[in-house]
Amino acid sequence: MEKLQIYLRESYDELVKNVTWPTWASLQGNAIAVIIAALILALLVFVMDVAAKTVLDLIYGTGN
Repeated sequence: MEKLQIYLRESYDELVKNVTWPTWASLQGNAIAVIIAALILALLVFVMDVAAKTVLDLIYGTGN
């Protein structure tokens, strides 16, 4: 039980004294960057999917 108390105390001290937390503006900026990157990646996958479907339809003659 003593080891658990030591662990919890040291963990708390680490979080309070040594961890550098990002600012709210930094979090917002990073979130926007992630959202934009995800949208670009989704658009790229969509374009590749449409292109692959078009090519395969031409090859197999299944275009409707």
